Amino acid sequence: MEHLFDQDWEIVPAGGATGEAFFAKHHEQRLFLKRNSSPFLAVLSAEGIVPKLVWTKRMENGDVITAQHWLSGRELDPDEMLQDRVAKLLNKIHISKPLLTMLERLGKVRFEPEMMLAEVETTLDFDLLKLPKVNEAISFLQENIDFIQFDEYVVCHGDVNHNNWLLSDRNQLYLIDWDGAMIADPAIDIGMLLYWYIPEDKWEDWLQQYGMTLTDSLKLRMKWYVVSQTLLSIQWHKAKGRFHEMNHWLEYLQSIL
Repeated sequence: MEHLFDQDWEIVPAGGATGEAFFAKHHEQRLFLKRNSSPFLAVLSAEGIVPKLVWTKRMENGDVITAQHWLSGRELDPDEMLQDRVAKLLNKIHISKPLLTMLERLGKVRFEPEMMLAEVETTLDFDLLKLPKVNEAISFLQENIDFIQFDEYVVCHGDVNHNNWLLSDRNQLYLIDWDGAMIADPAIDIGMLLYWYIPEDKWEDWLQQYGMTLTDSLKLRMKWYVVSQTLLSIQWHKAKGRFHEMNHWLEYLQSIL
């Protein structure tokens, strides 16, 4: 990475699961670098959803390096997810035609409920499948899959955890870490956000800011996807040996069922 810059640049890993991200600093210039990020990043930048893309370079070995403004800021606190600017930014993402067009050009296909159910059924291991509450959850998914069909598929982020919402020192809100982007039912994003962060008696108010009405159909779709995501989280933490977190999500699963 260093040969992209003069010797005066300080380049350090930015952490993360892939090891493909770096911070670069030279006096007052600061950049966030990423190796082989998706062309989708350029559209996200143009739409003002992620920090501005400064340049893209293709290396001799075929790698593509992107540089974005490295902004001073912080992630949102969980209680800040109630704010109307969160709802409005998520709606802006979901109704964006340029984002949808780019994902389609990149070959993304619609993420159907049947695909998520198949992922759950093939991912959970034998030990988890012996647990009554896990079986109850899978039965709920199987019994309701015909009732959650939805035609208006949009670009979904897939992980709207508060850690992925960046508030800059200039009070600009961004949603970052788009590696899991998909074309899917917006209830995937909305359900995760409401179930995790918004008291149920505030759901209608939050959705009004987003621009949607809380219907029985939306309630069922949100619950269906949150149950699916929770089952996959349980398996993920178990596979990582994070049994405290696994048990937390098992208890959470019981509460939403």
